[in-house]
Amino acid sequence: MTPPISLLAALLAAVTLAACSPKFDWRDYRGSQAPYAVLFPGKPATHTRPVDLDGQKASMTMAATDIDGTVFAVGSAELADADHAQLAVQAMKAAMVRNIGAARPIESTRDGGFEVEAHGARGGQPVTLRGRFLARGKRAYQVIVVGPDNAVSREEADTFLRSFKVG
Repeated sequence: MTPPISLLAALLAAVTLAACSPKFDWRDYRGSQAPYAVLFPGKPATHTRPVDLDGQKASMTMAATDIDGTVFAVGSAELADADHAQLAVQAMKAAMVRNIGAARPIESTRDGGFEVEAHGARGGQPVTLRGRFLARGKRAYQVIVVGPDNAVSREEADTFLRSFKVG
């Protein structure tokens, strides 16, 4: 027996609506404490806290959102001068790689900064970190995507990372 047309129409509508509620709700975001713009895949929360970047004390402001266990985040800190900002970028990168226990991160340079891909573990589960770390003037920035292996496609991570612009 074939289902009635109205049931098929209702099922088709339900599938269509489910396909239209995206997991990633991309939106423009502008830093409130630092001059940058980025596309976040959801509404970010922000907080500022003191950090120690290899002996340099600074206030770091983070904007981040979590999509199914994968964190998309931008951190920024203002340092004493451009040289200190460059050192802070190295400290940020090293800390993020260390946080997941990655043995051999893949690094490249881009736009005067560093791009990193690293594989490690968090809570005993394999994770991937993709990030950009750069300094502009006295500011140091980290733009990262970190989460379970294969949870976020390279395209989605690249959308976030490449959208970051210092204004």
